[in-house]
Amino acid sequence: MIYTFEDGYPSDYEVKNTILEIGRRMYTKNFVASNDGNISAKVAPNRIWCTPTGVSKGYMTDDMLVLMDLDGNVLKGSWKPSSEIKMHLRVYKENPKINAVVHAHPPAATSYAIAGLPLNRAILTEAVMGIGEIPLAPYAMPGTEEVPESVAPFVNTHNGCLLANHGALSWGKDAMEAWMRMESIEYYAQVSMYTRGLIGQANELTCEQVDRLIERRTNSGITTGGRPLCRNCGPDGERACEAGKSCSCHPAEGGSCTCSCVRPAESGKADEAALVAEIVSSILAAKGYR
Repeated sequence: MIYTFEDGYPSDYEVKNTILEIGRRMYTKNFVASNDGNISAKVAPNRIWCTPTGVSKGYMTDDMLVLMDLDGNVLKGSWKPSSEIKMHLRVYKENPKINAVVHAHPPAATSYAIAGLPLNRAILTEAVMGIGEIPLAPYAMPGTEEVPESVAPFVNTHNGCLLANHGALSWGKDAMEAWMRMESIEYYAQVSMYTRGLIGQANELTCEQVDRLIERRTNSGITTGGRPLCRNCGPDGERACEAGKSCSCHPAEGGSCTCSCVRPAESGKADEAALVAEIVSSILAAKGYR
């Protein structure tokens, strides 16, 4: 049961319990190591509960959580918030509709972030409908204003982002939605890694298929997520022929291209596939499979 109080926000009790539960899930699923990661959620338009610095998310207790306002002032709690709370505060200020933020270092998604690759290919129906594309925020020095600046451009258009050489960030209408989106980001990254790295092939959805999925996503009330690149998109994101060639015409579904097409450069895709293969190989070697 969710107890709502001020302006329809959940109670302190509910939010704190949810944060502790997410922390346990985050730790047991190996989305964080040691004291990594942070979680926050609103209990009022200008108040959030957040996780403390220097504590494992799997072993937090109620008294460790910190109550803050959106200006960064501590209102209650004897522990210090993480320096990364600046990133959470910026998300809330950029989009007041967001009520919770989760930051973690899930292995597959973080590997993409380290490789400098966004999760933006239309390979998974659930990803297109649920979270859309996950862009890559540029590298920012941890604990500085560079971090909130790097994520700000995506807060109103997407449901999460990768943090270059760092990890992943997700947000939502409540703490559990923000967490579920983090899980979805990691699953999307794992499937991308397996198909492009291990199998070496991913049958991407067509632009028409992506259009229909996004329409369904919008009808379900999710208006953010961007548009993943589909099978007949060129490297610049523009639609192209079903054969995967760049062209100036956009035939209707089932039609045929009538213009003279020129195959686009494939170096970008080749480089991406090589990077993913190298990441997968390293992970398997570390686990003793090779």
